[in-house]
Amino acid sequence: MFADFAKITIKSGNGGNGHVSFRREKYVPNGGPDGGDGGKGGDVIFIVDEGLNTLTDFRHKRKYFAQNGEEGGKRNCHGKNGEDMLVKVPLGTVVKEAASGKVIADLSGENRSQVILYGGYGGKGNQHYATATMQAPKYAQPGKPGLELEVILELKVIADVGLVGFPNVGKSTFLSRVTNAQPKIANYHFTTLNPNLGVVDLNDGQGFVIADIPGLIEGASDGAGLGHEFLRHIERTRVMIHILDAAGVEGRDPIEDYYAITKELEAYNPALMEKPVIIAANKMDAAIDREAVLSTLKEEFEPRGIAVYPISAATGEGVRELLYAVYAKLKELKTKPVVFEQEYFPELERFSEEPYTVYYDEEEKEYVVEGPRIEKMLGYTNIESEKGFVFFQNFLKNNGILKELEDLGIAEGDTVRIYGLSFDYYP
Repeated sequence: MFADFAKITIKSGNGGNGHVSFRREKYVPNGGPDGGDGGKGGDVIFIVDEGLNTLTDFRHKRKYFAQNGEEGGKRNCHGKNGEDMLVKVPLGTVVKEAASGKVIADLSGENRSQVILYGGYGGKGNQHYATATMQAPKYAQPGKPGLELEVILELKVIADVGLVGFPNVGKSTFLSRVTNAQPKIANYHFTTLNPNLGVVDLNDGQGFVIADIPGLIEGASDGAGLGHEFLRHIERTRVMIHILDAAGVEGRDPIEDYYAITKELEAYNPALMEKPVIIAANKMDAAIDREAVLSTLKEEFEPRGIAVYPISAATGEGVRELLYAVYAKLKELKTKPVVFEQEYFPELERFSEEPYTVYYDEEEKEYVVEGPRIEKMLGYTNIESEKGFVFFQNFLKNNGILKELEDLGIAEGDTVRIYGLSFDYYP
């Protein structure tokens, strides 16, 4: 069975504790503190592996933990950083937070690698806490804990064109004729249980990727007939070929079939209605009155801007014309592949319940932001990096901190102090 869904637990490494020690050498019996910093915990990083095309491996292993950072040592020795956990997934994998279903990452398009959970920073050794009045501090900072999260992995097939239609209308036969794919074909419903991909190779290097989305039935958007598992693959496609049994071989009405499937697509995701559709009126070789059948379909759909192409997947009739029409539509669109935006930020969610305060320090003439939520956020964020600073800005915005500063009357150029960091405010 094609595995396109998995639920796993991931955890980033804990930061190593800072070390408490004092310099002890010959002739230096009472040296100062020399406890080293703890190592950073490993990150959990998802990367695309071109050799994978299913999520089968995640059925056997469900926990992916990064390594913890090591404790600091004597003589200012820094603890070893924990090794990252690299999780290899197929191209097109979407990572979602299990409880909310919100997207954390979409490993498709140009996004081939993404840190999902950052490891905790190591604690500072006691060397950092020496002062004029406290020359022998016996305190070191503990490392920051890692983050643990249950995530859902969904593999959404990446194809330019998706084939949709009721079971047994000839999608698999069509795919096997126009591509190098070899789907299993038989004369019964739900022949196709796996999304089959193939490459349509036209002349002069022209072509596109096409996917046979498994047969849909009424109620698919509610999960009937494994509907939810298959409908997700249509979201990536740019054009849909709706294959109809124009001859009504099984006594079905092709027009009723079209609207039944369209209803399921809209119920699953209304955005699917914006995708261009081309109708392939299949099995024309078996139609009793070809002209009447084709005329009826064109009268119904062409006023709606939907082109109808008569074909026979069995004999190849009309297939070439259809493929070139699809290719022309793809060239006309010039749209980038669908990539889902990030909706869930694990670090932000982790600190959402912690308190914080925002106030104006009259003596220092600075606005101050402090509290457990802020301190923990800084423990996971490298503000010196561009990406870390962007995350820091989003944190302030999404937590309402910027609004509170504005409510206090902050103006451009004013100073904001966040623990040991000071920033000039620019709206």
